[in-house]
Amino acid sequence: MNSIKTTARMAGLFYFVYIVASIIANAFGNFVFADASATINQIVAHESSFRVGFVVSLFSFVFFLLAAWALYGMLKPVNKNLALLFLLLNLGGFAVSLFSMLSLWASVMVLNGADYLGAFQPDQIQAQATLFINLYHSGSVIANIPFAVWLLPLGYLVFKSGFLPRILGVLLIVDFFTLLISVFQRFLLPDLEVITYPSWLIGFIAEFGLALWLLIKGVNEQSPSLGEVTIK
Repeated sequence: MNSIKTTARMAGLFYFVYIVASIIANAFGNFVFADASATINQIVAHESSFRVGFVVSLFSFVFFLLAAWALYGMLKPVNKNLALLFLLLNLGGFAVSLFSMLSLWASVMVLNGADYLGAFQPDQIQAQATLFINLYHSGSVIANIPFAVWLLPLGYLVFKSGFLPRILGVLLIVDFFTLLISVFQRFLLPDLEVITYPSWLIGFIAEFGLALWLLIKGVNEQSPSLGEVTIK
């Protein structure tokens, strides 16, 4: 029991740090929800702040992967194969996210006035930076495919665990569907961004709720399933 409670608290801490770090990264860098022009203005006018946001964002993904690892340790006694599946899906999203961050960093390299860019006119440099930032946004949406699918086995295992509230499992599964809708909207219905708004709210409630529950409450000691679960 002590082992699974410790693992649950670790998962909650890593998840909580990831969420807070993501908010801080966007506050400093202005690149997550902002359009390309706003991000370019941030880089040009406040490059140091943007760099801080960029680095914080990189490390936030590390904490997200650590959260998935801790969740795997906590939930693998429920179903080891499904737990491994959501861990691998998270790892896939982690890899795509880091690759998309390269495009974002390329925009900094283009805008910082390197000597080899002297052959380009200012409007051409602006266009290149816009392209790289848009590539970053598209890569982030593509990363949401494994990040969405991982919520399905995670939500199912939370629901079936017996030592976590079932409502959290239901919310995570709903989050899976709404996040996939946001992916389809980006590439199929780019002018209807409004249909993605519910995914932001549901995602925050589901994932922040899970992080807080694990961090503060841990696992339900009264659950009849708890005595059968051990972390190896």
